[in-house]
Amino acid sequence: MTKQASLNNSLIQQAADTLKQGGVIAYPTEAVWGLGCDPLNTEAMEKLLALKSRDPGKGVILIAASFEQVLPYMEPSFMEELSHEKKLQLTHTWPGPNTWLVPPSDKVPTLIKGQHPLVAMRVTAHPLVQALCEAFGGPIVSTSANPAGEDPALSEKDIHTYFEDRLDFVLSGELGGLGQPSTIRNLLTGETLRP
Repeated sequence: MTKQASLNNSLIQQAADTLKQGGVIAYPTEAVWGLGCDPLNTEAMEKLLALKSRDPGKGVILIAASFEQVLPYMEPSFMEELSHEKKLQLTHTWPGPNTWLVPPSDKVPTLIKGQHPLVAMRVTAHPLVQALCEAFGGPIVSTSANPAGEDPALSEKDIHTYFEDRLDFVLSGELGGLGQPSTIRNLLTGETLRP
């Protein structure tokens, strides 16, 4: 059975519906468990940050199923002015465990960017997360599922230990098999923020 065929569409739809209703969910990503919510829902973002005790100035990552899903969150003139070489960097590293910092469009709320001028985004190759973003209809928030200062959750058991019953939904599934979280790089400068 392929990974795609083994996805539980009913659970994925429940998770997507929870996001649409302003809930905060936990879900497995490429390397660690993540917390997610609707990036355009301020109350959901505030709840997520409170659950993590995360500094709002740090910002969070947007994760998506396709390049088309992240495009509205990028500064419109950015893609037009981007060099061929930089466009190839994006298209050749997505989908995959590569998070890029790019200029945001006006659609990106302050709580997503934090105090940064750029927004972090990734097009995932994780089948479950792809299906979740497709069911939701756009990018969702992706930040490691742990209280600030604690190790990222590596199992559903860790999720329950950290958050007990304070999450609105936990989407069961397997991690993507990577040993560490995605690389974070600045597309404009090439600088690596997280190897």
